[in-house]
Amino acid sequence: MIIAVDGPTASGKGTIAKALAEHFGLPHLDTGLLYRAVGYQCARDGGEPNSLADALAACAFDDSLLDDPVLRSEEVGGLASRVSVHNAVRQALYERQRAFATQEGGAVLDGRDIGTVIAPEAEAKLFITASVEARAQRRYLEMRGRGDDVTLEEIQEDLRRRDERDRNREVAPLIPAEDAMVIDTSALGKEEAIAAAIEAVKQAI
Repeated sequence: MIIAVDGPTASGKGTIAKALAEHFGLPHLDTGLLYRAVGYQCARDGGEPNSLADALAACAFDDSLLDDPVLRSEEVGGLASRVSVHNAVRQALYERQRAFATQEGGAVLDGRDIGTVIAPEAEAKLFITASVEARAQRRYLEMRGRGDDVTLEEIQEDLRRRDERDRNREVAPLIPAEDAMVIDTSALGKEEAIAAAIEAVKQAI
């Protein structure tokens, strides 16, 4: 069984995907980490994320980079959004994601285009969303808890910019699959959102 979990930044899709993987006994892949790794590698190499050549070269990052906590930073998240607009980058990472999705027994993948591009045959497709205000508040509390010096306004503006890029890129834009079940987590607590997602998957299968 393949479970596809898509949605914008800070919507809660990662937390939900992990919970679904645990509940249904499936391996989980946060595909956004792949793009974060490319963005970070590009910057570390002195490249420009908006440059196709630089971004494509960074796709050769070492797998060990996926365990680096720096990939979770807001700065790297912005770099990921910029390199992901390149079709060649998406193609370079496509096979890695497909291999994970189609492994024996199934898997849970979360990202921006799992249900539409990576695994359109997924038995269960969820699109997790939330208002910019709710997402910014969550990210703000998370970052302040880590000691990051940020303002709520800065985070809101960053999320709006990322949403704009993700929704309007020519290749694999951030949109729900036609048969995806949409869950708005704006007013839901963590456990409520997870429960709603588990129920949605049960209905789908």
